Amino acid sequence: FKGGIGTSSRVVNAAGAPYTVGALVQANYGSRDLLRLDGRRVGHVLGADVAPLAEEPLAADAGSIIVVLATDAPLLADQCKRLAQRATVGVARVGGVGSDSSGDIFLAFSTGNSVAEDAEAPVPLLALPHHEMTPLFEAAAEAVEEAIWNAMCMAHTTTGHLGRVVHAVPLDALGAIVELD
Repeated sequence: FKGGIGTSSRVVNAAGAPYTVGALVQANYGSRDLLRLDGRRVGHVLGADVAPLAEEPLAADAGSIIVVLATDAPLLADQCKRLAQRATVGVARVGGVGSDSSGDIFLAFSTGNSVAEDAEAPVPLLALPHHEMTPLFEAAAEAVEEAIWNAMCMAHTTTGHLGRVVHAVPLDALGAIVELD
């Protein structure tokens, strides 16, 4: 299905304070057969009879995703790396498997520390204790999953290079799946 840019965020408590974890994704990946919603495979329900496949579809493992996670929690570089790694959990929840030819990029940054431009001496940095990171990891996974769905649900069917048509997720059919629960 057609992808695009999607966003989502969560507010969680860690070390006794509220912090936001936001996700921005550029989703252009995945196999319809692996597509999941709330843990259920839904690609077969959204089959070619509902939204036709491209005349010359790309290989099932083609595509990529870029995820940028941002938080106001005070994190150090190694903690940002650990947070970025949790983006894969959100990708997997939607059916992404990190195929061999997939070009996936995961980044994370924190705005929780600042250093004045005119600082003349070392500045102490704050950091959450490592054992307080789990709420941020959970928020990252949830926000990435939702951002991917937001990208897909807001996309429009597009005709691209050489007349190749990439269909949007049929929201009416997706809504019918959700109503079954």
